[in-house]
Amino acid sequence: MIVISNPIEIVNEINIIHSLFEEGMELFHIRKPNYSKEELRLFLSKINSSYYSKLVLHQRHDLAEEFQIKRLHFTEKEKLTKPDRFLKPVRSLSTSVHSIEAFNGLTKAFDYAFLSPIYPSISKQNYVPTKNALEEIKKRTNQNTKLIALGGVSVENIEEVLTNGFDDFALLGTIWNSKNPIENFKICQQIAHSF
Repeated sequence: MIVISNPIEIVNEINIIHSLFEEGMELFHIRKPNYSKEELRLFLSKINSSYYSKLVLHQRHDLAEEFQIKRLHFTEKEKLTKPDRFLKPVRSLSTSVHSIEAFNGLTKAFDYAFLSPIYPSISKQNYVPTKNALEEIKKRTNQNTKLIALGGVSVENIEEVLTNGFDDFALLGTIWNSKNPIENFKICQQIAHSF
């Protein structure tokens, strides 16, 4: 189970992030598309350094070395023509795709990829699937890269995602649009651990 940051700053965000780690969050994707390099540096500096090994940077990859972050994420639009250049000292590469065909075409350099949206998004208005992802996943041929469900994943459909061929799932709106993000995380985690 992966958690993705809220794209914009929210009240008490760093404390929530620390609480999520204390509850067992394994990977935290930092996606702050509108942050400058300095804003992202300040954000990262507020996170306890003991958690840096569990952070994944979506932007400002040049900050990875400074914070000893060894996990990088690339959007589907980014041109990653030579992913091998990131293999050392980077430990993990991930990306985002919006079709099973794009997923099947990924190189072995990527450890996992988000496929989205699976369901209507909780955090983005009018961001809905154009195809039935649970049907599309049957066309999967790429077994080298883990397939992660993203978009509209919630307590109500985690089981459906995990029983239909996804290797894991990622949460964004389910956590950050909740009145109690920690409790929501714990419920989702409990469902995930039952598989």
